Amino acid sequence: MTSTVSAYTDKIKEMSMLSLLCSCFYTQPHPNSLYQHGDLEVKGLNKRASGQAFELILKDFDQSGDRNQPQLLSSPPKKDMSLEELQKRLEAAEERRKSQEALVLKQLAEKREHVQEVLYKAREENNNFSKKTEEKLFQKMEVSKENREAHLNALKQRLRKKEVHAAEVRRNKERQADLSG
Repeated sequence: MTSTVSAYTDKIKEMSMLSLLCSCFYTQPHPNSLYQHGDLEVKGLNKRASGQAFELILKDFDQSGDRNQPQLLSSPPKKDMSLEELQKRLEAAEERRKSQEALVLKQLAEKREHVQEVLYKAREENNNFSKKTEEKLFQKMEVSKENREAHLNALKQRLRKKEVHAAEVRRNKERQADLSG
């Protein structure tokens, strides 16, 4: 039986699920079988571009006559548990739940601390940025104010020069009027 199970396992790994299902429905032995062992039959199919193809055929218990073999898929029988065992299991489950809850709470607290640190750093950076921006704005305003004052001073000097020039022109006109008159 062990060799049959290992043979099943090996061949199932090599074949596709479709071939496995088809072989379960068609249980008659094939004349061109490559291998036959107990209730397992392997048939070679046409070669494909990717390599060889096989069909695995599993015989029914009716054909092999092995009705007395134990079924591999049956679950083990459940044993009756006492009230004390159930209570112990419940207590163990409660302890696991509490420890898991404590772990989750600890992780949440750590994440909260991390978020608070990140928020604090972000606030500091924002404050520093605001201060730097404000300082730059004041500097620009000072430079702008100085530029306006320089421009006004330059205009005043030009105006004075024009007034001086106009006064000279008036004097010259008065002299000419005195000389001609």
